[in-house]
Amino acid sequence: MSLDSMPNILFLMSDEHRFNISGFAGDQIIRTPNLNRIAEKGIQFNNAYTPSPVCIPGRQCIMAGQFPSSFGASGWDDLPPGHLTVSRHFSRHAYYTAACGKLHHEGTDQMQGWIHRIGDEMKVSPRYIDEKKTEYFDRYQRHFDDFKWSDQKEILRAGSGSAFHMKMDEYTVQGAENFIDNYFLSSFYDRERGNHQPLMLKVSLLQPHYPYFCEEELFKYYLNRVKPFDDETVSDHPFLSERCLGVGIDVTKRDIRRATAAYYGMVETVDRLFGRVLGALERVGQNLNDWIIIYTSDHGEMLGEHGVWEKQKFFESSVRVPLLISWPSRWKMGTQIYHNVNLTDLFATLCDAVGISIPEGLESRSLIPLIESENSESIHWNHEIVSMFSKTRQPLLHEERNEWIQRSVVSEGGMNLMIKIGDLKYQFYGSDLPEVLFDLNLDPKELENRITYSSYKTQVSQFRSRARELGFKVPEEIE
Repeated sequence: MSLDSMPNILFLMSDEHRFNISGFAGDQIIRTPNLNRIAEKGIQFNNAYTPSPVCIPGRQCIMAGQFPSSFGASGWDDLPPGHLTVSRHFSRHAYYTAACGKLHHEGTDQMQGWIHRIGDEMKVSPRYIDEKKTEYFDRYQRHFDDFKWSDQKEILRAGSGSAFHMKMDEYTVQGAENFIDNYFLSSFYDRERGNHQPLMLKVSLLQPHYPYFCEEELFKYYLNRVKPFDDETVSDHPFLSERCLGVGIDVTKRDIRRATAAYYGMVETVDRLFGRVLGALERVGQNLNDWIIIYTSDHGEMLGEHGVWEKQKFFESSVRVPLLISWPSRWKMGTQIYHNVNLTDLFATLCDAVGISIPEGLESRSLIPLIESENSESIHWNHEIVSMFSKTRQPLLHEERNEWIQRSVVSEGGMNLMIKIGDLKYQFYGSDLPEVLFDLNLDPKELENRITYSSYKTQVSQFRSRARELGFKVPEEIE
């Protein structure tokens, strides 16, 4: 691709969006016309997974094109300053990289390669302040349990309202609209498209992340239309059943319906906000058929399925995410791909699409062969998906990262692991908890742990071997 024809890129991202609550995924209740439009003009990946079903590591893995264990993500850690990211790599290739809204960087390198940041999220966590006087900070340190409401209270307080994340998302989109107008059509400087560097614009929202609130009009629309998970089987696995809320014990069916309605309202709000961004680009004369447009989310939301809310689990509703990629002037429209893909793959994919080098050391595969093939099923593809997250939310200081990686916390049971190949999904939670194997083809609701079934002995052995390659101390034989 010539330097003069490098396409603009729009990267739309939400937070905590379940794959199946989208019009393009078949939900008949939710209203997502703008996301549907991207799907209709692009490629829909129906088996896309997050590299970590937790906000910060999930987002950092996407930007780095690496798994959490590769850069020392231990829960609430930011990327090390100067770490190679998609934005840094594209900035070095003369892309104007601008990010609006949530990036979830909490360290001292607030830009992480972006040239331009817009929004009110930029802040450095106290843990990254150099030479801080610990005795002064101790009195203000809140335990993580006080950082948010309990899961129960999140449900009990759900409904209509105007929460902080709604206001921040409005701020983000207003900033994006202002940026687009100024970048492409400033009447003060008579700007013209031909004079610009190619643009990578990311617009990243907080919704539909809890707290579960939406505006009253949307709440009333969805309240009597949604179908909540209010009679779900709870897993007997110690971790997968952790933090479950019992219907009739912790919350009522009415409470669950209200939280579900609010979540649906937030999803529609996300769609409306992204519609404003698309509209702003069209108003300044941009032909979106010439743009690469991506939509995804950092992880899903359990929404009461299996009695669990929020994320962190390796259930499909938490770890599987929506992923849409469109470039109508180049790629076939309305394509659906069912291969297993990881959000870490976006780094290599974008490089490949625009014709710049793919850096070494990434855990990222270009999706272009799947996108451009007339028959993606004929493509030889590694269907393995890896996802991890730390068992602790305690962050590491940057100087501790190398030591953390060298002594391999993963092998000491410091991280949970999921490996998915085809329809089989293996999970390891350390030597003190049972392993899990789900067969999504036979058990799409993930109700039956098949780890000890003799008919899966060969596959389990292969999963364990792969886990050991990744640094996990997994038992050799099935008990």
